[in-house]
Amino acid sequence: MIKLSDQLSELKGFRKNFVDKLKKLNIETIKDLLWHFPFRYEDFSGFSKIADLKIGEHATVQGVISAVKLYRTWKRRMFIVEALISDDTGSVKAVWFNQRFLLSVLKKGRIVNLAGKVTESSKNSVCMSHPVYEVLNQKTISGNEETKHTGRLTPVYSETKGLTSRAIRFLIKPVLENLEKIAEFLPEEILNRLRFPEINPALRQLHFPDNPEEWKIAQKRFAFEDLFLLQLANLKQRLWLAEKKSFSFDADLEFLKKEFSRLPFELTQAQKKALWEILKDFKKPHPMNRLLQGDVGSGKTIVAALAALAIAKENKQNAFMAPTEVLARQHYATFKKFFSDFDKGVGLITGGEAIVFYGDNLETKVKKQELIKKIADNEIKIVIGTHSLIQKNFKFGDLAFVVVDEQHRFGVKQRAELLRGSRQVNTRTSADIKSALTLPHFLSMSATPIPRTLSLTLFGDLDLSIIDELPKNRKKIITKAVSPSNRDKAYVFIREQIKKGRQTFVICPRIDPAEINGNLFIPETKAVKEEYEKLSQKIFPDLKVAMLHGKMKSKEKALTMKEFSEGKTDILVSTSVIEVGVDIPNATIMMIEGTECFGLAQLYQFRGRVGRGQHQSFCFLFTDSFSKTTQQRLRSLIEAKNGFELAEKDLEIRGPGEILGAAQTGVPDLAMKAIKNPELVKTARDEAVGIIGKDPELKNYPLLQKRLESFGKEIHLE
Repeated sequence: MIKLSDQLSELKGFRKNFVDKLKKLNIETIKDLLWHFPFRYEDFSGFSKIADLKIGEHATVQGVISAVKLYRTWKRRMFIVEALISDDTGSVKAVWFNQRFLLSVLKKGRIVNLAGKVTESSKNSVCMSHPVYEVLNQKTISGNEETKHTGRLTPVYSETKGLTSRAIRFLIKPVLENLEKIAEFLPEEILNRLRFPEINPALRQLHFPDNPEEWKIAQKRFAFEDLFLLQLANLKQRLWLAEKKSFSFDADLEFLKKEFSRLPFELTQAQKKALWEILKDFKKPHPMNRLLQGDVGSGKTIVAALAALAIAKENKQNAFMAPTEVLARQHYATFKKFFSDFDKGVGLITGGEAIVFYGDNLETKVKKQELIKKIADNEIKIVIGTHSLIQKNFKFGDLAFVVVDEQHRFGVKQRAELLRGSRQVNTRTSADIKSALTLPHFLSMSATPIPRTLSLTLFGDLDLSIIDELPKNRKKIITKAVSPSNRDKAYVFIREQIKKGRQTFVICPRIDPAEINGNLFIPETKAVKEEYEKLSQKIFPDLKVAMLHGKMKSKEKALTMKEFSEGKTDILVSTSVIEVGVDIPNATIMMIEGTECFGLAQLYQFRGRVGRGQHQSFCFLFTDSFSKTTQQRLRSLIEAKNGFELAEKDLEIRGPGEILGAAQTGVPDLAMKAIKNPELVKTARDEAVGIIGKDPELKNYPLLQKRLESFGKEIHLE
């Protein structure tokens, strides 16, 4: 019998070329294969007689191959396989292009099913062009043989080069027939209450349903399953944190008011409210676990920085973790700019540098190990870097507050890593020591506005603070969708703005041109390196053009951003590496190439990189795609009043995966799509609350507990 844990590479019947191609779809085990669910179905269940076929319809027929031949069209240079299939009412011709291997499959006298579109042949007769075929084992036409590809609802899967849905069906069918019984982890009472099928029939119904009702209920069951596990994980995380201790104190409000007064701008009411929510959490004896959401440029970093100053005032440490070195340097620059008299140490540590700032412009470059030692000795109160801050060689002297940008899933394992820097009180027994360990307060910041229903579903373990207003006197960014015919006019406008002393971002989806079989081709998708060459040599040879992308070395990226921020560069051609956190007040033009390649949330982030100074800013959206979806998305970006309204549109048009990035959440695709179904989300939440309420440790549900542990690792909650 086949087991879910079996590696495909070790099973007989799985040829190496299949195994290698499946790996490209992240499929390496039997479980991976069976959980590679169809995304739609072709209805090939209704058979027609050949004499009843009508031009333009999609039909399935069964008949005997009465003739088959191969010929080549010299004009188009392709091979054509042509077969004549007959039943008791007539015959129909079927043709396939460039599939010579079919000669060894479609033999005269064999019985086949064909499914596809009926077209008109050159001789005013019907023809089936490139139909799905299936050779049957039976020797006479009966219609009783169970099929994989025709004569049924046929699943269609996400594919990769050289691996079609047909091949995936070919692999999955025998696996399902020889699979050992899977243990059901969903509680029986939930299955009965919601009328969901047990996991074994559900898998078969999802891959090879007999009718639409079967796959719909099976799909709903698996979507519920993931949402239910997600809600359980959130509730367990809340319970876990509620049992932990944290540094508790009343913030010095007079001190913070003085810091407010030194800022060159006034905090908005939304900023003040968010800060107050954070300060109230600092009073509690258990760790804060909060998500701070805000529109691009709404001032989240200042709020977090002020909270960090309150912590530092108590002689405790803060850690600011950013997803990129560019953003880490930006946070460091923010502290230097707005809190220049802070003398308790602000440290920046990245892959390429280690710097300490002690106020009054006392900035020193130090060796990385020297800075790490100062941090361990609690000499540096604010530490800024990437996720290297939680690696094994790092130790904080007295860490009380962690701020993480754009990573909301900061899990149990990562929190445990930070325990090494937590102070313990005097205790005698090992149990006392364990209970005395304190966790730092945690704040996740998101510049991606997330619809409330989505954030409550995916990040239900986090309390939510929202900054929903922009700073005063911020000018609205003029946003235009630019057709290819107006490209030259856009270049003229850019040159005029640069003459006035302004700067420009140009964003491209790729670093290098795409390749097919090793040969370069020219797609619509723009590449940074090509655009850099074109703009610097042909369009703006007299201007200073620079390039920035993820493959550059840290020092190169830092120098490029430094020169751009200092106004030494006129145009910066970049990938999405500048998506989050880059603040260049003098940059007033954002030119985005290949807008169809980015999600709405990403486009909104890019646009937010300009409009941060006193000058009017502009965003130009370029696309060679004229699809209805692309045009709808661009209109949404132009018309949306704020990021939250746009996020709702993105959820409606493209789904939650496009807002957050599926890889970031790790949540399975089926659950991500199901988030758009508020009733199912509520059902999953209610069932999770019911289970945790009566059995917080899931002692009566060992299979559910085991599955929840593995699910936590899948979605980065480990």
